[in-house]
Amino acid sequence: MGKALTLDDRLIDYLHSVSLREPELLQQLRAETAAHPRSGMQIAPEQGQFMALMVELLDVRRILEIGCFTGYSSLAMSLAMPADGHLDTCDVDEETTAIARRYWQAAGQQDKISLHLGPALETLKKLQGPYDLVFLDADKVNYDRYLEASYQLLRTGGLILIDNVLWSGAVADPSVTDADTQALRALNRKLQGDTRFTISMIPLADGLTLARKL
Repeated sequence: MGKALTLDDRLIDYLHSVSLREPELLQQLRAETAAHPRSGMQIAPEQGQFMALMVELLDVRRILEIGCFTGYSSLAMSLAMPADGHLDTCDVDEETTAIARRYWQAAGQQDKISLHLGPALETLKKLQGPYDLVFLDADKVNYDRYLEASYQLLRTGGLILIDNVLWSGAVADPSVTDADTQALRALNRKLQGDTRFTISMIPLADGLTLARKL
């Protein structure tokens, strides 16, 4: 059995050099987001590329995103969808989503993406499924509630992608007991035994769980 690798900066740079295919606008968006005070909320570019591949493999036409930030993930997935695809994204921050809107416009994706500003749990009550794919990347204490609401909107065979499930290693450290970490631990444990899904947690970026609705 091979030894698991730790992806240090050297290996991440190598991974990017031989694998990353990042459109110029996504590069620009990532660079602009890096200067934001909450830049740590930005997904890694290799994760965006992986999610775009999932969109292509599953022939995704409808996406629900919970947590938009500056729009990197929504743009990456929208670019991978066919022309008749559509993405609904939920967020509460007008400042960061204004950045997202600017890049969607520049990429010609503005008609494929609808932004819903307001508490996501309220927005989800108003949306109509079925969706092919859900990306969950918002406030961690509500992850379980978002999961349950998303389940109702997701088609059978559809996929939920759940971000930050390793939480920089905090989920495996018993001394860390803040609300976000405890919520992620509880969700991870719940999904392990949840027979409504087939699952795989992968150590991509900050941890990504794939949950396919049965």
